[in-house]
Amino acid sequence: MSVILYGLAATIVTMMAIGFYVAQKVKGDSINYIVAGRGLILPLAAATLMAQSLDSNATLGNTDLAASFGFWAGAALPVGLALCLTLTGLFFAKPMNRLNLTTLPDFYRRKYGRTAEIVASMIMSVAYAFLLAGNLVAGGYLFQIFVGTSFQLGVFIIAGLVLAYTVAGGLFSVAYTDVIQAGVAFVGSIALIVYVTTNYGLTIPSGMGPTNLGQLTDPSQGAYINLATIVALGLGDIVAIDFMERVFAADSPETAQKACFIGAAGTIIIGVPFSVVALSANPILTSLGVETGSQAVLYTLLQNAVPPWLAALVLAGIVAASFSTSDGAILGTSAVIARNIGNIRVDEESAGSPATAADGGVEEGLLGSESDKLLTVTRLMSVPITLLGVFLAIRVSATGMLLVLAFDIMLAGAFVPLVMGLYWSDIATTPAALGSMLSGSATRLVLFVLVPTTYAYENTLLYIPNDIFTAAFDGLPTFIAATVGLVSFLVIAYFTKDDYPIYSVEKQSNPNIVAGGEED
Repeated sequence: MSVILYGLAATIVTMMAIGFYVAQKVKGDSINYIVAGRGLILPLAAATLMAQSLDSNATLGNTDLAASFGFWAGAALPVGLALCLTLTGLFFAKPMNRLNLTTLPDFYRRKYGRTAEIVASMIMSVAYAFLLAGNLVAGGYLFQIFVGTSFQLGVFIIAGLVLAYTVAGGLFSVAYTDVIQAGVAFVGSIALIVYVTTNYGLTIPSGMGPTNLGQLTDPSQGAYINLATIVALGLGDIVAIDFMERVFAADSPETAQKACFIGAAGTIIIGVPFSVVALSANPILTSLGVETGSQAVLYTLLQNAVPPWLAALVLAGIVAASFSTSDGAILGTSAVIARNIGNIRVDEESAGSPATAADGGVEEGLLGSESDKLLTVTRLMSVPITLLGVFLAIRVSATGMLLVLAFDIMLAGAFVPLVMGLYWSDIATTPAALGSMLSGSATRLVLFVLVPTTYAYENTLLYIPNDIFTAAFDGLPTFIAATVGLVSFLVIAYFTKDDYPIYSVEKQSNPNIVAGGEED
């Protein structure tokens, strides 16, 4: 345990040190803070996109699901996230990077107007509270099991540490610490599967392996849930605020695209081995006379079946993953609330060039002695956002479910208006976008409170008992809500395309212009 504790301490100290050191690059400028001055080179952009995918939901949640329900239940997480990065690289990275956006709701503002911007911002903020919570859950259990704190105290500790360097350095701190996280996760994942294979062999329980495609075709084997997970992550993550923030921060459209493809490959290489190891976890622990109980199966395996140095390495990757996505969720949500809901703008045309912002320059105080208003409010909003994440983490302590639910909400409420506004602009009217966002997200939230389980986890947050929807319905709300959003958009667009003007985001060079050509 001492080796594990020293390893965790070293990881946390390193992450904090790097986060605070690179905070000087912010130089009191909100564009530097939120999108790293739009100057991330390929290694940084690729690492931060990969780290966004490989959070502690997709590692810890992955292993829990695979061990309990089969390979595809867990692997659906990295597969869905890799699919998202691939689709983004193919269709979204270049055009979205060219738009010179600061936050994702800026797109909805330019294309559909101020009301749509606010609605999109609220949908994304609610979803990201769940994402942040899922990562804090993993960190809380880690501190409880390996450090000896209570789960609640562990959640507060990791939340406080992440909040500290995120407030200081914004996306610069996020990106540079993500390089450490991606490297540690890669080495830990490969080392774990090699050790388990050579020392215990891979024992795959009957019907739970990757070749059992019934997990993707047979509802009785969880097909609805597994497919819904892949779809929610593969499409819903495209409209993730911290994910697109990283795309905006790349120094060129080509860099953004390449970073997505590299991130997709890394997500599969690192994430899938956790699913494979999870299949052997229960047989290994049974042979050692160890019962997992309610504890995360990966944590139990690391405690009892591998040497301390390997446990320390894998746990370092998990805690770094928890840091990497938590900081991005805090930063992205805070920026959206300050800029898009609070309507605080800055003159982005006068912001420093990406090269100057990314490579440093004249140093100022750690928090910026001349911070602009958007920077100041974004930092202040990070506190209540973090507290909300802490509340949800303590209330709903299920990592994988929280991850998928977050992107499920965004798929239902924000994905269709983005795709239509970018690729079918001639029918993308403001009423269509608003109707799609409201109907899709409302449908998903209504089904959430009516279905007793969400992605095979009991709904302990808000469930209204009823005799209509049973656990067998689980997974279908993902498809139903997304379909409602799509149909609503198309129907409303058909009836309003001749009565409402159509605006193109491509033609608006001033980032502060709202749909309709008026400058805010």
